[in-house]
Amino acid sequence: MTYEVEKTDEQWRAELTPAEYEVLRRAGTEPAFRGEYTDTKTAGVYACRACGAELFRSTEKFESHCGWPSFYDPKDSAAVELVEDRSHGMVRTEVRCARCGSHLGHVFEGEGYPTPTDQRYCINSVSLRLEPTEG
Repeated sequence: MTYEVEKTDEQWRAELTPAEYEVLRRAGTEPAFRGEYTDTKTAGVYACRACGAELFRSTEKFESHCGWPSFYDPKDSAAVELVEDRSHGMVRTEVRCARCGSHLGHVFEGEGYPTPTDQRYCINSVSLRLEPTEG
């Protein structure tokens, strides 16, 4: 897959912290209930920490109590890429930034949350940067 933003592994390592690199470039997962945005209620847009692409809005964020920020829909369906993930002995749907291919988290369906889409985009805080809405 070719992305609009492509960098060498060395460039990513130089630009990201070790924790950011582990999640964004190696598909790691930050510890549950420790992420910066797990309980944030600030209005704004959540952008990819690696490339700055706008991914999610605070208006679609909801409390799922799963330990990571949860959204019921991306800002724009073209903002994220969904990829089948068969790691860890299960089938899940990985969520990546469509602009740079960075790992964001996973999306789950049919869990019964009272949201318009019945989807839960379970996203690592370390993969996002909140850009608060002014006013």
